[in-house]
Amino acid sequence: MKITEHLKASKKTLFSIEILPPLKGKSIQSIYDSIDPLMEFKPAFVDVTYHREEYIYKKREGGYLEKVSIRKRPGTVGICAAIMNKYDVEAVPHIICGGFTKEETENALIDLQFLGIDNVLALRGDSIKTEPQFVPEPGGHAYAYDLVKQITGMNTGKYLDEEMKDASPTNFCIGIAGYPEKHFEAPNMYSDMKWLKAKVDAGADYIVTQMFYDNKKYFEFVDACRKNDIHVPIIPGLKILSGLKQMTALPKVFHIDLPQDLYVELEKCKDDKQVKEVGIQWCIQQSKELIKAGAPCLHYYTMGASEATKRVAKEVF
Repeated sequence: MKITEHLKASKKTLFSIEILPPLKGKSIQSIYDSIDPLMEFKPAFVDVTYHREEYIYKKREGGYLEKVSIRKRPGTVGICAAIMNKYDVEAVPHIICGGFTKEETENALIDLQFLGIDNVLALRGDSIKTEPQFVPEPGGHAYAYDLVKQITGMNTGKYLDEEMKDASPTNFCIGIAGYPEKHFEAPNMYSDMKWLKAKVDAGADYIVTQMFYDNKKYFEFVDACRKNDIHVPIIPGLKILSGLKQMTALPKVFHIDLPQDLYVELEKCKDDKQVKEVGIQWCIQQSKELIKAGAPCLHYYTMGASEATKRVAKEVF
């Protein structure tokens, strides 16, 4: 069932989560352990992130360096299939531009179709640590807009091999990312909104936002979208603060602001436990306000922290 169908059928705000694949060497049980405590809240869907390959340089005989590909986290597609099989819940794999050619993207989408996975989140993806900026794979996409166009094309039976006759169309519901505080590479909000609309016009069905801690930013973002003729559902993304380091790490990595009221409370914290408690209470407050305002779904970036997410969910769902 498509995410948009879930949203349309529900008369109340839905609950959803995003999880990380386990580190290489960990079993699928670690995924189940993080999802199990949250199933009582009946998540409408579970997003599974994708982590592209990274590279290291190993010194070989003779002193030369060999570039070696490493994969820190296992495949998203298999995890999505396992989640759907175990929990009978929609799993949404992240499909990214980075590290994929168009052919590899097409093959991955065909595999998803065969597995009965009807939803994808189309993202450009981040640059790898050894690159100062995002570099597309040769023969791949540079922008999420182009990725959305490829998926939409497959939904109409258009594959890369133009000589294919009577190709079966796919039927993907396409999600994309939105940035209430602007994507850090966009020169201004006008430019960011322009490209967001382009992705929607290309066939995106719904938007999931980057995390934010000031609901005013989300409400202003939704208003701006509507004024720019973007009328797809906009799902707010929420992340519970859980440690002292996140006070500086999250704003730096995700290019977001912490509201003054929240920061004042965090400054009083002496350890991670206290930060986590402030984070939970703040997220409860955010969630209740968003539900009251009619948000279609609340999407929690759990990062494996199911205990904190469960405490929030108990208060608001």
